[in-house]
Amino acid sequence: MNLIEVIKQALEILAIPEKAEFLPTFFKSGKGEYGEGDLFLGVIVPDQRKVAKEFYNKISLEELSELLSSKYHEHRLTALLMLILKFEKSKEKSQQKEIIDFYLNHLDFINNWNLVDTSCYKILGRYCFENQEKKLLIDLSNSDKMWEKRIAIVGTMHYIKKGSFELTKEFAERNLRHQHDLMHKANGWLLREMGNKNEQELLGFLNLHYKEMPRTCLRYAIEKLDESLRQDYLKGRI
Repeated sequence: MNLIEVIKQALEILAIPEKAEFLPTFFKSGKGEYGEGDLFLGVIVPDQRKVAKEFYNKISLEELSELLSSKYHEHRLTALLMLILKFEKSKEKSQQKEIIDFYLNHLDFINNWNLVDTSCYKILGRYCFENQEKKLLIDLSNSDKMWEKRIAIVGTMHYIKKGSFELTKEFAERNLRHQHDLMHKANGWLLREMGNKNEQELLGFLNLHYKEMPRTCLRYAIEKLDESLRQDYLKGRI
């Protein structure tokens, strides 16, 4: 049995049938939905993290490609969790660049919101910040593909954590008229995180754009503000 089969078997043993029934609905994998065609084993994320921790230093990128290309959601998420660990443990810039190239070459398989949100800022966002490579995120933000746009905006989480906000604001403004609520939620979430770090930065952005922001985006963005100020934004009194 090769390593990929060992990992798949380890995940299958951890599968919970009730979860396997519930997850297709939760991740919208029905016909015409954003996760159409995704298949689920029913493995909870903490168990996937345990498997990833056990095998990440044994698996090659070539083998990881096979796992990340799987039709099963848990195979792909576990592959990304192992890739994060590989990136975090890598000491050489050349190793990190190899992982970034691998990540960018497999974007078609990072195709649901949790796969994006778990991996992008810990791998791509961190790399872009540390190596002044923001163009990688800018190019994704300009993409016509929703998941790539979401990778770009959520990737700026690392920038926010380091006190850098311009890229988040640039992408959020660019996405104001996006048609999908998954982008509205991502934009609002990242704006809220920016506000947690620096409220004045959030207020400055809101004062310029809140009247044109989708309602979902606005509600996410203002969630942590004082209630009176929240109501002022919701009722257009600013």
